[in-house]
Amino acid sequence: MKAKADMNCLGKTFCAFVLLTVSVAMVQIDNIGVSKIAGSSINLTCGDISRRDLVSVVWKIRPRNGNHCTLAYRTDQNKTDRTNCNERMDWKSSPETDSALQIQQVTLTDEGCYSCETVNSDGTFNQTYTLTVLVPPEVTLTCDSNGAAVCKAAAGKPAAQVSWDPNRNPKTELEYHPDGTVTVLSIYSPKETNITCFVSHLAWNTSQSKECQSENHDSLLLDVFLQYFAISAGLLGILFILALIFLCKLHRGRICYKSKIPETAPTHNLQDSNEQQELEPYASYVQKENTIYNTVYEVTVSEDLPPGLQSET
Repeated sequence: MKAKADMNCLGKTFCAFVLLTVSVAMVQIDNIGVSKIAGSSINLTCGDISRRDLVSVVWKIRPRNGNHCTLAYRTDQNKTDRTNCNERMDWKSSPETDSALQIQQVTLTDEGCYSCETVNSDGTFNQTYTLTVLVPPEVTLTCDSNGAAVCKAAAGKPAAQVSWDPNRNPKTELEYHPDGTVTVLSIYSPKETNITCFVSHLAWNTSQSKECQSENHDSLLLDVFLQYFAISAGLLGILFILALIFLCKLHRGRICYKSKIPETAPTHNLQDSNEQQELEPYASYVQKENTIYNTVYEVTVSEDLPPGLQSET
């Protein structure tokens, strides 16, 4: 019985030693959650691990969608190995001096688990990260013809939070996209003329706001403007007519009646009459002279003609 008890004790001691050895050989560092905005770059380290007597460093990348990949380095062979990793994932610098992983221009496909396994003289250490990619939404605010305001936060990840001022109970609709982004539609039917939509998201330090005026308020402003325009146009018309009457009186009706046909025929100028009287005797004298000249000419011609032709003339 004593021998059997000693064997049990020895077995328990051996098991405890094995467990202690395993715990020393594999040290699991806490899983760290990190978030990054799409399009930016990120650096992941292997933790505060001594590089003294470093044996190897292996990055194991397991995205949520897509193939797994690995980046490995062995000091004894001074050799790196790369399997299934895209060109945006690589060592931050030389793996001999820095074991950090760098991801450039992060996309939604990079979301997943990133694990760094380091082996040195102190044992094996494992640092794990869970990467989440944030996509800021595109915010728009419109007012329809019924006076309802629609605030839209399109294609954000995670879904944006929408609120209103004044605070009411809007209707909210969510649209999920295949890439993991979400579009939020918040429909608000206000009684006020001015409303403001506030959108908050994890990718922003502060919320965004957009202000909108309802269609009814705009219509009211348009009606008031048209009324003032009509009144102003009427006053200007009256002033124009009064100015025209004043000008007519000022110029004794010349502007108003300058195109009127005169009732009596215009009289000739005295100078024109005198010139005509002076020309009439001269015209009578010329006419008489022409008659005398024609008589003399006929007599002369008749004398020169032969006797047979003079009688006909």
